[in-house]
Amino acid sequence: MTRRARPLLLAFVPFLGLSVPLWGAQGLTLPPNGDNPQASVTQALGPVTVKIDYSSPRVVRGPNDRRGKIWGELIPYGLSDLGGNGCKDCPWRGGANENTLFEVSHDVKVQGQPLAAGTYGLHFIPGKDEWTVVFSKDSSSWGSYWYDAKNDALRVTTKPAKSEYHEWLTYEFTEREPAKVTAALKWEELQVPFTVSVDNVAQLWADGMRRDLRQWSGFTAQNWSQAAAYCAQNKVNLPEALTWAERAVNGSPGYAPGEESFATLSTLSRLQALNGKDQEAAKTFDRAINHPTASPLQIHFAARQLLTDGKKAEALKVFQLNAKRYPNQWPVHMGLMRGYAAIGDRKRAIEEGKLALPQAPNPPNRTAIEGLLKQLEEGKEIN
Repeated sequence: MTRRARPLLLAFVPFLGLSVPLWGAQGLTLPPNGDNPQASVTQALGPVTVKIDYSSPRVVRGPNDRRGKIWGELIPYGLSDLGGNGCKDCPWRGGANENTLFEVSHDVKVQGQPLAAGTYGLHFIPGKDEWTVVFSKDSSSWGSYWYDAKNDALRVTTKPAKSEYHEWLTYEFTEREPAKVTAALKWEELQVPFTVSVDNVAQLWADGMRRDLRQWSGFTAQNWSQAAAYCAQNKVNLPEALTWAERAVNGSPGYAPGEESFATLSTLSRLQALNGKDQEAAKTFDRAINHPTASPLQIHFAARQLLTDGKKAEALKVFQLNAKRYPNQWPVHMGLMRGYAAIGDRKRAIEEGKLALPQAPNPPNRTAIEGLLKQLEEGKEIN
């Protein structure tokens, strides 16, 4: 959201002994009120955008060093009577000048409580041991002078903590996970953190892919297959993802051709299995690993996936198929080492590992094989 322009006070002219403000000049840009620079910080949570837009006051203003006098004095604890517009119980605006804005592109949770997508005025009720964070549906006012609790969308509480010194009031995202971040107001030597989280990041990505596939992206089989593969990997949107995988293989008359390949067939097989169609999945998987487009590396990773799924005997059969189809090619022997190790045949696993060692395409792979061989020789299991 773009901040609205504030009225510009250009000059005071004498008139009958009074100072009269002159307003409304056109095309003139002045510094921010009080020399409090505007700033913003943005963070992504998957496809969700979280943005805080604020004006930033400083601790030291000219000869006035306010260090140690910010919290409880300049910014009083509790609600305050700001002396204007009838707001006798006003929170703090969390910055300077206009409302500090908190904007989220999708529904989120703040401190575990739901907050709908939108733009909010961000206010705080400071306390020595606990702060209240207020999200107001009124996001267009100046400061907290127009604050009305009836416009509250959400209030949550948090604990303040000590921070490294910040001369300028700052908002930062201090801790980040794929589906959760911690936002923090920091000023002087205090920080006020609060969490912002999304419950369904993977589903939101899938929803975005659905929209994309209705556009130009939907004219290629690869995109249908990649969207289906994402859903399979993250176990979301599985019934619809199966239709995407089928469309990638079979196409859609008059819309987009299908593409039968190892990639599209293996994705289809996995979605069939995840949707309880085990017999169909087995047949499709057999088509995938025997398809002319299947490379030794693709077959290898298909077998690795079977190991991950706990299907050790099936994985060994695929590793053996790879060896028969691509004899003595990388990473055939490495796959056989893993396959035999999985069923407990340590001797054959070591033999295959020693054959794989001189085929390693680079030092990291060679080091990995050496480490696995050492584990096998010491009688340990390998992953």
